[in-house]
Amino acid sequence: MKIYTKTGDEGETGLFGGARIGKDSARVWVYGEIDELNSVLGLVRLHPIDETRDALLAAIQSSLFNLGAELAARPGKDIGVARIEEPDVEELERAIDEAEAVLAPLKTFVLPGGSPAGAHLHLARTVCRRAERRAVVLMRNEELRPAVLRYLNRLSDLLFVLARLANHVAGVPDVPWEGRAGARTG
Repeated sequence: MKIYTKTGDEGETGLFGGARIGKDSARVWVYGEIDELNSVLGLVRLHPIDETRDALLAAIQSSLFNLGAELAARPGKDIGVARIEEPDVEELERAIDEAEAVLAPLKTFVLPGGSPAGAHLHLARTVCRRAERRAVVLMRNEELRPAVLRYLNRLSDLLFVLARLANHVAGVPDVPWEGRAGARTG
């Protein structure tokens, strides 16, 4: 099977189920952001926090791939992949609670960065937030299951907490934001 099909050369792509839509459609934007997020999580996993969190991120990557496939299908078409549901959202919430139990409470906003794992997790968080925003645009124009938005929202929260945890495990403090008016950078 060849990797190129030439069917997208005019700015359209095919959905599972045969429909063709513009590559600039809200649906394509969302599953493109999900794909980018999945790729960034692949980078994150180059610097694992621990085996438990790496297994969690591997499971999230699989869920995101399924979500991308669902979004790349004609609305309402069942393509036989597991869908994000409320128990998936609850699993992310449990993971957030477990990670937060190890961390000192936040007293200020923190800047992205710290350890390599922490910095990559912050990047993943921002890509996840972008995917969530694109999903909201899609939801305003087409039907989108509510669990999808909740999952993306909790996932970005989890990625933030995991960034803090990665820094903690590496012995690298979070960088507090100093929002002083007139602060100089150089």
